[in-house]
Amino acid sequence: MNEKTKELPILIAQTGPQEGQHWVLEDTLLIGRDADCDIVIPNHQVSRHHARFTLTPQGVFLEDLASKNGTFHNGKPITDTILIHEDDIIQIALAQEFVFLNSDATVPIGGEISAPAFRGGAPVKTKLRLEKRSRRVWIGEFEITPPLSVLQFNLLDILCQQEGQVVPRSEIIYGIWGEEDAVAVSEQALDALIRRLRDRLLEIDPQHEYIVTIRGHGLRLDNPII
Repeated sequence: MNEKTKELPILIAQTGPQEGQHWVLEDTLLIGRDADCDIVIPNHQVSRHHARFTLTPQGVFLEDLASKNGTFHNGKPITDTILIHEDDIIQIALAQEFVFLNSDATVPIGGEISAPAFRGGAPVKTKLRLEKRSRRVWIGEFEITPPLSVLQFNLLDILCQQEGQVVPRSEIIYGIWGEEDAVAVSEQALDALIRRLRDRLLEIDPQHEYIVTIRGHGLRLDNPII
């Protein structure tokens, strides 16, 4: 993959038949049920030619192709061609969900980052590693598949950015859900998210507890050096 391709936007399938797959948007991506589509979704709710993404100098546009069951942008049905942005969620009928990552993401495809990159002034390699642009996660040499959900990845990313420090629960909630939605998020919802993320990490490494609860304070990431 050349340097130009690395900088292009990508579309990542989060739930549905194509979960865990991603596509680089170099020109257009046609989505539908027919075999001639760039992304084929074998589901009767999906039209033969359902929707299309188009890369232009002005950005990436999403168009619904008069589909029977609709194309949804951040939960709302679209009727016209719209400009999409970083982290937008695209739903094809009720069959497949995608997240869109723009070309201005800070980490290129194929480049992984460890958090933190330095300890005590010296570079280190940690056991748990994240690639922000494609939202991929590794523990040692094993990649977590299917990928973490958006909320799970955001939780892990927040802890990685402050790895070794205790992050208050309120800061985590605001970081994941944003200021407007955070007020409606219950402690139970955060606890459920933490539990699901712990379970996913334990599937790969059952011998180590990466997310440590500091009662009365918050969470801390314990990320071993390898």
